[in-house]
Amino acid sequence: MKRLAQAALLSVVTAVSAFSPAAAEYPTGPVQFIVPWPPGDFEDVLTRMIVKEFEDATGFPASVVNKPGGGDGPFPGALEVLNGPTDGSMVGSFVIGVPVVGPNIDIGIEEDSFTPVGIFLTYPFVLAAGADAPYTDMAGLAAHAKDNDVVLGHFGAGLAPTRASMAAAATLGFDFADDAAFDLLDCNTLSSGDADVINTTLALIEPCLGEIKILANIGEEPIAKLDGVETLATQAGINDLELWNGLFVKKGTSQEIIDVLAEIASDTMAGEEAQKLMEETGARVYWQDMAASQERIVTDRAKLAELIGIIEK
Repeated sequence: MKRLAQAALLSVVTAVSAFSPAAAEYPTGPVQFIVPWPPGDFEDVLTRMIVKEFEDATGFPASVVNKPGGGDGPFPGALEVLNGPTDGSMVGSFVIGVPVVGPNIDIGIEEDSFTPVGIFLTYPFVLAAGADAPYTDMAGLAAHAKDNDVVLGHFGAGLAPTRASMAAAATLGFDFADDAAFDLLDCNTLSSGDADVINTTLALIEPCLGEIKILANIGEEPIAKLDGVETLATQAGINDLELWNGLFVKKGTSQEIIDVLAEIASDTMAGEEAQKLMEETGARVYWQDMAASQERIVTDRAKLAELIGIIEK
């Protein structure tokens, strides 16, 4: 009888163990979420929401660590994750440029260096000019730039929005006289004259949105709150590559860890706070799982190659 009871107990324990959530094994200590930009933009705000949900769900401390890369864009921060462990204690919150551009610039990032946990944000990314600019759209910019120097400010020469801007210029028959990379592209960048046109997100220019000119938005569809502003793809006849952000872990991280992160992040994006941000700002907030994210990365690599082909023609 005693042996039967022990066997029954063992069966119950085994069954419970088989169906226990991975969260029982992860995390085992503090977790850092690396954001390779300064605080304040959409990826930072939404990653902080994920961190709060992570702490509530697991009981373990988590933090956002901002690692701006200057003219090197998100890549110094991405390399920190790449050089870190595979135990889920370091998670990257990366823009499209890390998995799509990174493998092409000989810095040690390969196509399979990172595994996407999921994509959660499409930026309301725009090309903006100062209030006194003598143009209001891409056709006007093209006409002006043929006889005048126009300087473009961007977050990195190889990043998707910069490539899209350059390809649009080439298609419309003009070149930017110069371009420069910034850690931060906001109202001050335009008012100071550091750049004539900038590609940035609405979050960073919201304070002066009524005082500047939005020439185009970079993405698949117009931004509802920007009445009358057409996409760069529509105005210039290029593809609709857009800027997104997602969570990534180093290759070799277990599926159990990825599943825990994905469950918490997807719940965060569906939550009231994240959805309110979307309604108020024009950002698209959602959850795209690992498999769908991997497919999207492959598609976007082809789109980027097409834009580069236009620039180098």
